[in-house]
Amino acid sequence: MSELIQVIDKNGLIVAFLLVGLLTWLTDLFSKKILNSRIPGSAIAIFLALVFGYLGGVLADGEKGLADLPLFQGLSVLGGSMFRDFAIVATAIGASFILIRRSGLLGLISLILGIGVFFISGVAIAWMMGYRDAVSLCTIGAGACTYIVGPVTGGALGASSEVIALSIGTGVVKTIAVTILTPVLARKIGLDNPGAAMAFGGIMGTSSGVAAGLAATDPKLVPYGAVTATFYTGLGCLVCPSLFYLLLKAIVD
Repeated sequence: MSELIQVIDKNGLIVAFLLVGLLTWLTDLFSKKILNSRIPGSAIAIFLALVFGYLGGVLADGEKGLADLPLFQGLSVLGGSMFRDFAIVATAIGASFILIRRSGLLGLISLILGIGVFFISGVAIAWMMGYRDAVSLCTIGAGACTYIVGPVTGGALGASSEVIALSIGTGVVKTIAVTILTPVLARKIGLDNPGAAMAFGGIMGTSSGVAAGLAATDPKLVPYGAVTATFYTGLGCLVCPSLFYLLLKAIVD
């Protein structure tokens, strides 16, 4: 056992790939054989990963989930921002530029609508939580757009660490919800073509959530949703700490 632990310790990233692959395979098998594919295997895998992450954090009294346990430390690399951003950017390679041009206006409208709706929703949540200053309202509102836009906005405006943490938490909840609910509701909302995927990515905005949800729905749609979702993040980082903050400041003050 001591030799096995040494091997695992020296090959943490490989072990992480093995664990994720095994979890994905088992949940996909469970979905097909037991649930008749009513719930996508990837959605089950994501839910179980969250449960395991919580248990790992509790057992190790840490903040990185299973990665806090020495045997699973490779998960901190596999689940880090480097692999996440690489996966998001790589998905854009499979997109057709012709289809993107055709959906240009639709994508633009979805971006404006998505950022506006989620920002206002986040501001409303912050207001109900008792925040009244423009900086806090804007930061939490930006977090409702994505968990990346929130801290970027908070850092630019000088928000407190507590508010920035809340903005990240708001964005993470949104990401989880989009990831799990996308494959479940895809048929009902007509999410079955590149144009719909681009509009969906532009409205939802969370790159990781959109990519994971579309992957569970139809892998061919991932590049199109990822394109507008990535634009969403960039646009949110631009307008939230500037235009939206000035508007909020004028209203609140």
